[in-house]
Amino acid sequence: MKGLNELAYFKSQPLQIRTLLLTNLLFAMVLPLIEIFAGAYIMRNTGSPSWVVVYQLCMYVGIVMSALLNGLLLRWFKSSQLYAFGIIISSVALMVMMFIRSVTLPMLCGTGFLIGLSTGFFWTNRYLLTLYATDDDNRNYFFGFESFFFSLWNIVIPIVVGTFLAYIDGRTIFGIVFSVNSGYRIITVAAFIIALCACIALSRGTFRTPESKNFFYLKYHPLWNKLLSLAGLKGMVQGFLVTAPAILIMKFIGGEGSLGLIQGIGGALTAVLVYILGRVAKPEDRMKIFGFGLLVFFLGTLANCMLFSAAGVIIFILCKVLFQPLHDLAYMPTMMKTIDAVSKIENRDEYSYIMSHEFGLFLGRAFGMVLFIVMARLFSEDIALRYALLIVGALQMLSLPLAQNIIKNIDGRK
Repeated sequence: MKGLNELAYFKSQPLQIRTLLLTNLLFAMVLPLIEIFAGAYIMRNTGSPSWVVVYQLCMYVGIVMSALLNGLLLRWFKSSQLYAFGIIISSVALMVMMFIRSVTLPMLCGTGFLIGLSTGFFWTNRYLLTLYATDDDNRNYFFGFESFFFSLWNIVIPIVVGTFLAYIDGRTIFGIVFSVNSGYRIITVAAFIIALCACIALSRGTFRTPESKNFFYLKYHPLWNKLLSLAGLKGMVQGFLVTAPAILIMKFIGGEGSLGLIQGIGGALTAVLVYILGRVAKPEDRMKIFGFGLLVFFLGTLANCMLFSAAGVIIFILCKVLFQPLHDLAYMPTMMKTIDAVSKIENRDEYSYIMSHEFGLFLGRAFGMVLFIVMARLFSEDIALRYALLIVGALQMLSLPLAQNIIKNIDGRK
């Protein structure tokens, strides 16, 4: 009966919200392949954590470049069309990476940049369409619902993919001997089909397009500069959320099957919690959720640093899986609330803030990745895996007072 009530509540939402949630629900099935198994694939074929980090850094360069390119393309295309383009091309780029048989550093840089460029279209237009379709009162529900399915697929997809890769390795089917790499290629074809379904779902909605064509500014209101600092802190940890789990699990625990199982256990603890919080939490509860998530992540990095073993990795992964949706549940509405406020103050189109937000994220991501590479080169990759995560986890704790100050300033202007 409760499930029927939740379904009725979902159906009561505006068409734009339902369309975006359905689209994101489908594409969320592809994201674990980009965010988790791409790193595992590189580790399997190179054995080098540094190569994974270089790939990730190139991916982030592609994302920030796509934010600029997207702003130019909005002169001729609708945001929803560019959103669909990003969904399709990201799955194609993933296929290209898996089908190239020789894993070299130039190949990883090129495919990383291409995947980043394509997913950048997805993320920037996702932010923009969500900003237009929601308001501060229903954003907790929107991101809670979205995070629920992101967490759900982070349970199901890693388990299914990990089990499939473990099963197919060495199997002979129709006279063809399959390897793990063969399994990766089959999975990327399935990901492409799912991406097509997501685009079909997106086509059902009608969405607003930015009115202004001037998106690039060098100076912003001090309130937005604070948000960019918050974005930098978020970006700093984002890179490690993508690369560290795959590297640590492949190093200490085992192959892709273990990766899927541990992600699944952690996700199961989070999915329902995040949906309930999104459904019942009020805007004033966001900082409590934010602070709790930051503390959980710091404790996870501390456990990894102190133990640096299979047990430490399991604790870190469980903390990471809990932290990520809680962080986004509080961060994303805060970011959009700030855009609502500052765009009115400066009389600028919202996309200019979304584009600059990507630059803030990139600076944080680049810092985190460069920190890892420098520590790996000066000391060792083990030292980098052990202490770079702890440094980033400790710096994340600065996010809470900064976010509280931003909200206080916005509310003080009303």
